[in-house]
Amino acid sequence: MDVIPVIDLRGGAAVHARRGRRDAYAPLAADPVALARDLCARCRTRTLYVADLDAIEGGEPDATTLGALAVVADLWLDAGARTVPGVSRRVIGTESLRSGAVGAESSLVLSVDLRDGRLISPDPALAGREAEAAAPLARALAVSELLVIDLALVGSGEGPPLAAVTALAAALDDVAIYAGGGVRDDADLRALERAGAAGALVATALHEGRITP
Repeated sequence: MDVIPVIDLRGGAAVHARRGRRDAYAPLAADPVALARDLCARCRTRTLYVADLDAIEGGEPDATTLGALAVVADLWLDAGARTVPGVSRRVIGTESLRSGAVGAESSLVLSVDLRDGRLISPDPALAGREAEAAAPLARALAVSELLVIDLALVGSGEGPPLAAVTALAAALDDVAIYAGGGVRDDADLRALERAGAAGALVATALHEGRITP
């Protein structure tokens, strides 16, 4: 299992995400670049998932901080469907994606955004449905990597979205699926692998030392 560390970025600092309640995210690190170096070293990876919360909520991407992070790691970046130079993978979340707004591109990663197991989307054809309803969208975008993130589980310590991973792995057997939200320990990583995941996005369990890749 690949373990990909996560940084949630707001106002140039890293914040601690919990249950998708973004207005209540607490400060985590004033220097996200130093945090990125530490997390990547501990996970023995050059891949880092970054959520630019300001951009996701309609603001401008933090080009300065993202540029500095891109020197440290190969970024998988969710910036609310914005394009940012120097990013290895552009993550487009169903939360931000409007029907027909994005075409297939080689660097695109689809994020299947859930809350309590149901899709978050401005598209009424997707909103409120189960995760596997996003499979045709993944096919249309020709993605080779897909994230499934349940915001209600992020930082909760309640376990990852196993049912969603199982359903999407069955529907998209040639797509590498990465799960995020609620990953607690190595047992969760093994459960995700059995469910068909190629890797996991991890934040809280790394900060608290419960996963030591």
